[in-house]
Amino acid sequence: MKFYSLLLFFLLTTSLFAQDKYFIYFRDKEVPANNRIEKTNPAYISAIKELTDRCIQRRIKNLGEENIISYEDVPIRSGYISAIENTGVKIENKLNWFNALSAYLTHEEVKQIESFEFVDKIIPVRTLKFKDETLPVTGSFKKQTVEDYPLNYGSSYDQLQLSDIPIVHSKGITGKGVLIGILDAGFDWKEHESLMNAKVVAEYDFINKDSVTSDQSNDPAGQQNHGTLVFSILGGFKDSSLIGASFGSGFILAKTEDIRTETHIEEDNYAAALEWMENHGVDITSSSLGYSTFDPSTYSYSYSDMNGKTTIVTRAAEIAFRKGVLTITAAGNEGNTSWHYIIAPADGTYTIAVGAVNGSNQVASFSSRGPTYDGRIKPDIVARGVSVYGAQAGSFNYYTIASGTSVATPIACGVASLLLSEYPYLKNTQMRKILFETSDNNSSPNNDRGYGLVSALHAIEYPNLQYTHGVYTLHKKFISKENIVPSSVTVHYSVNGLEFPDMPMTLQDNVFTAEFAYLNNDDEVDFYFTYSDSTNSPFREPASDNYKFLYGQLDISLNLSIENKFTDYVASDVYPNPFLPAIHGFTRLTVKSSGNEKFRVVVIDASGQQVIAFETTTVEGENHFDWNGVSNLGINCASGVYYYLIHLGDKNYGKKMILLR
Repeated sequence: MKFYSLLLFFLLTTSLFAQDKYFIYFRDKEVPANNRIEKTNPAYISAIKELTDRCIQRRIKNLGEENIISYEDVPIRSGYISAIENTGVKIENKLNWFNALSAYLTHEEVKQIESFEFVDKIIPVRTLKFKDETLPVTGSFKKQTVEDYPLNYGSSYDQLQLSDIPIVHSKGITGKGVLIGILDAGFDWKEHESLMNAKVVAEYDFINKDSVTSDQSNDPAGQQNHGTLVFSILGGFKDSSLIGASFGSGFILAKTEDIRTETHIEEDNYAAALEWMENHGVDITSSSLGYSTFDPSTYSYSYSDMNGKTTIVTRAAEIAFRKGVLTITAAGNEGNTSWHYIIAPADGTYTIAVGAVNGSNQVASFSSRGPTYDGRIKPDIVARGVSVYGAQAGSFNYYTIASGTSVATPIACGVASLLLSEYPYLKNTQMRKILFETSDNNSSPNNDRGYGLVSALHAIEYPNLQYTHGVYTLHKKFISKENIVPSSVTVHYSVNGLEFPDMPMTLQDNVFTAEFAYLNNDDEVDFYFTYSDSTNSPFREPASDNYKFLYGQLDISLNLSIENKFTDYVASDVYPNPFLPAIHGFTRLTVKSSGNEKFRVVVIDASGQQVIAFETTTVEGENHFDWNGVSNLGINCASGVYYYLIHLGDKNYGKKMILLR
């Protein structure tokens, strides 16, 4: 009888004290009632202290000085944290972006904390399975030296050549000045010849909560294998053995995935790592975690959740993008499984999902397909992901090969890094657009290969715009064309169908430039280049059609729509227009925003006099400005043409409206 009593006690106590990991979401933050966070506000001051100078500068470049800090950045209330800790609960991760903590809780602790009035909700942290796709080395690898290039790529040449990376390296573009964050299972970078000299500026283990990302005594064997392989494909350098796609970059490493018992990546580790990296000032993140299936035993996601806004990992990646980071991730290896589709965070609207092709540029059968559940094209781009060569962890000079979208992703990330290295002023929205425009399936993107095979050469040769002090400067670099006569390079352009004088371009630091000035916002500019070589042979680029952009915006289009559909910033036309106050009551302007941006509208009359000004901070989604035809002084404005000058974040728009009395 005593034995059974002890057994019953054991079973009851085991059930009572069993712990699972949960997110604890809070109801509010310490911000003003209108959510406007001024620079003098304590919320702003506490938030900006969390950011490095590099992060602040990247945010200024992408968001403007008025939008450095948003609601997401404000730290969790310290009193809430203390209240949770006072229950005896150990906090695992603090997620400012989500106003949440993660912690292991018993059923009783869940009930206790749910009763706190400041707690919004408690939900389980979900986990995703990991699959290491490293293949054993069989036989020897053919080392290839190409005399046209100064570097000896060894067996890594073919995987880079497919995306035109060696020719870009040959021009001295190696990723210098770019900071890349890599999220993976571990990194044996200090002990491998191809990585030991890499510029690692920070690393953190989100599993063991320390700064060691290689295998430790409590790690399962092989924890570091996958991340070491991925890192080497992107940032390795060993002459005649392996050269990474962006070996000149700096790197931040996050160990987020515990592979013991066939593990799982836990959502909170991934989200915490992205927030940490963004705060450190990364320009690009690369996530090559080899998700195979969602674990049905731990609150599994379904395909319907692949909608860009459900999973924590996807939402974290999208927040990072909104803060100016180019987020890149593996599409997944489910193409020939029952799941079939892309996996999180590849379902993100702005997160770039990378599929895999073989050496002949054919889509690999395992590469996850689109669309997202809400019908968007995925993957976005592809790179070589079959028989990719990289470093083998646990050795000094051994290498291996692997297949999967997880090894295609660092190649695509490397292309993005080379682009930013050459043009440091580019915003993440511009980089994303350029990668899509210059991939080889851009004219007919589909759910097998997206916009196609990514190309470093085409991306860097694609024209781009820089906005400085009210002037838009066009940049154009030629890599594949030789013997161009610099004085012959000319840009021909028209504005709203009206021809303007040709502009000779100026050559500086191997890039040709020309300035577009004194145009009106939303003017449609069409342009093309002409030039000649040393034999006096003429060239036109593009050979047919024209490049296009809307003045006031930075995206240049050729194959894709001129619509600025790759950003969160949209200003509608004014409606109704013409506007009759006596009939319509008011006319409306709508902007779509990612939230917490400065939104200012100034209405001026035909003589240039301001009649009304409006300013607020946006909420996520649609925001409206309604005007009833009355000036700031309370005077009914006369019939005529009125102009709306719109400032949203760091973008400017102009709209015209006719008022009738």
